[in-house]
Amino acid sequence: MSREVILIGDKVLVKPEEESSKTASGLYLPQGVAEGEKVMSGHVVNVGPGYPTSEPAAVGEPWSRAGGRSEIRYVPLQADKGDLAIFLRREAVEVEIDGSKYMIVPHAAILLLIRDRLP
Repeated sequence: MSREVILIGDKVLVKPEEESSKTASGLYLPQGVAEGEKVMSGHVVNVGPGYPTSEPAAVGEPWSRAGGRSEIRYVPLQADKGDLAIFLRREAVEVEIDGSKYMIVPHAAILLLIRDRLP
């Protein structure tokens, strides 16, 4: 069975980088120290449609519309699939999808995006 993950609004799905239990100098960290860090990093897997915008003003009188609904429009997000995101840990929500750990991050909690440029 194939499933599709659909994000709502300004949410970004991030695959977190593996947390190391050892520092660059070779010291082993006790369990829970990495959880106390304020920021995390990971690669963007999927993004929501963006921030919904208000409906543009109708031409003529508002009651003259025959009950038709206009299509919702969105301001797109800066994050894109494949970007490396540095984000605030406290704002993210950890989820497990098909046995893998992911973080759902509001776009406003992303501090920095690193994107590979194509030559």
